[in-house]
Amino acid sequence: MSRAALDVRILVVDDAEETREILRRNLTARGYGVNVAASAMEAIRMLGSSTVDIVITDFRMPGVDGRELARHVAENFRDVEVVMITGYGSIENAVSAMKAGVAEYLTKPFTDEELFAACDRALEKLSLRKLARGRGPALPHAPRGILGESRAMREVFRLVEKAARVSAPVLITGESGTGKEMVARAIHYGSSRSSAPFVPVNCGAIPEGLIESELFGYVKGAFTGAEQSRAGYFQTAEGGTLLLDEIGETSPAMQVKLLRVAQDGEIAMVGSARPLRVDVRIIAATNKDLADQAARGQFREDLFYRLNVFPISLPPLRDRGDDLGLLLRSFADRYAAEYGRETPRFTEEAIAALRRYNWPGNVRELQNVVQRILLMSEGGPIEAPDLPDLMRFSGLRRAGCERTLEEAEAEHIGDVMAAVQGNKSRAAEILGIDRKTLAARLKRHVGENHASEEKHPT
Repeated sequence: MSRAALDVRILVVDDAEETREILRRNLTARGYGVNVAASAMEAIRMLGSSTVDIVITDFRMPGVDGRELARHVAENFRDVEVVMITGYGSIENAVSAMKAGVAEYLTKPFTDEELFAACDRALEKLSLRKLARGRGPALPHAPRGILGESRAMREVFRLVEKAARVSAPVLITGESGTGKEMVARAIHYGSSRSSAPFVPVNCGAIPEGLIESELFGYVKGAFTGAEQSRAGYFQTAEGGTLLLDEIGETSPAMQVKLLRVAQDGEIAMVGSARPLRVDVRIIAATNKDLADQAARGQFREDLFYRLNVFPISLPPLRDRGDDLGLLLRSFADRYAAEYGRETPRFTEEAIAALRRYNWPGNVRELQNVVQRILLMSEGGPIEAPDLPDLMRFSGLRRAGCERTLEEAEAEHIGDVMAAVQGNKSRAAEILGIDRKTLAARLKRHVGENHASEEKHPT
């Protein structure tokens, strides 16, 4: 087994379970990291969140076929090669596959040696293409699933590559919707732990009374209803990576327990006095300023320093320049393929309106907007009237330097409230104020009735 093979990730796509299993077993024995998908649509979703170097796909599959999948890969993932396999070999099919961006074409039945040789040739083509792009200033490699060409994102890519090469704790900060979990996944799947589990945990979504047992597990009889022992998220992530998302939402008592894990690599299951060693890399993420919270005594300072060994700060979408266009095209392609439609064209007026918008919900909000537009669209180009109201009307607002401070504040609060669908807790978090202050400003700007309404109470 070559050392290089250990770093190669292959995605096998075939609607036949037996074929998937044979290819997975043979490629794994060769030393490759292998994932499988039963359809092209499942493969497209996996490509968006996993590291992949080679896609091996069947030609004929129900729905979206292998040729269409190859075209999607060629248009969206420049560092992924495609190997096509088929039981219906013909010159026409081969030419069609090559035009779709296929690197290698195998006709069934084929030997293991032929399969491995095709993978080797695909990797060689991939390596040559990377070298060709290396002329001039070297740019950091974009982790799979994360799009961006702005200077801010290139710095993120550089840090992700460095973080993947070490085992130190990572603290990812950034506004909600900037892609903190995707960055954590990129670090994990680019690291030596990639074959072990990646376990994301939203600390803010677990009730305070349950978070200890959820993270550390519990033994039989630890509390009423504990009829058998149960492993927690730390044991589930053994050998891999645990993402502690919204770490700033944990209580001081839980922070003490997390500090012990970060320092000593030991946990204590609820109901057990005996410590249990775990081999887990911790990546924490937050949209809060933990340094400021630690300075004010709202977050344990010692835990902050333990987690902040390798900090990565994600830029908001409004600071990423032309990345908005790149993301817009990517999401449009993804949902068009998912809904069986042609990718729509956005008019210049629509794109201008999208660029004027402040995007308080960042990339996640853009993704949701594109999905909604494609669901509601009846075909044809996407024009400004097809956009959500708060974006469509932004073109009628006065330019920033012509507005009063009161008008600017009212507009921004309105944008944020619309982006989070009226959730005051979420809006207050984005705005950096408490709910009481938000309620007062809503009352001042939009009146008593609006200030008392909330679509999603929290």
